[in-house]
Amino acid sequence: MQRQHNRHHARLKRHRRLRNRLAGTPARPRLNVFRSAAHISAQLIDDEAGRTLVAASSNERELREQLSGEQPTAAARKVGEVLAKRAVAAGYNAAVFDRGGYRFHGRVKALADGSRSGGLDF
Repeated sequence: MQRQHNRHHARLKRHRRLRNRLAGTPARPRLNVFRSAAHISAQLIDDEAGRTLVAASSNERELREQLSGEQPTAAARKVGEVLAKRAVAAGYNAAVFDRGGYRFHGRVKALADGSRSGGLDF
């Protein structure tokens, strides 16, 4: 339990360090990633206004039905593609990628690749 606790706090420390350097603007919002054991979610955030502009999650009803039986990395890629499609439809073509203190590997990388293939630049 202590090891899990330390790992979680280390991730939060990394995230705080990243947030000191990253900021989303209305023209180039921050693409924030949250990963749980079962799901992954991402959102575009305008830090100046403190608003979420676009969001997508593997836990949404419409995506949950599409992703049933998918491998976690494939599901993350699909979430990234859906997020990019929604962002482009809302008029956002560029973003600053905030990995949230997670390693850029596996599901986080798959979500980023899906967002890029969907039309987002970062």
